[in-house]
Amino acid sequence: MKALLEYIAHNLVDKPDAVRIKERIGRYTVTYELSVHPDETGKVIGRSGRVAKAIRDLMGVAAARHNKRVHIDIE
Repeated sequence: MKALLEYIAHNLVDKPDAVRIKERIGRYTVTYELSVHPDETGKVIGRSGRVAKAIRDLMGVAAARHNKRVHIDIE
């Protein structure tokens, strides 16, 4: 699942080298902390949070295949 989030984030931003993902795995949940270059945070969040919601929806589907829940924190 981390690879999917990396792929999505790298293709959204202009500076993919600045993408950092921290993963915390619990028994039933996985939490990802996504950080990008400060100038490109808006690209990842999107207008009214639409892009962030789409990322969370995709990751939720991927997590459901592994019988887990996922939380994504965008910093």
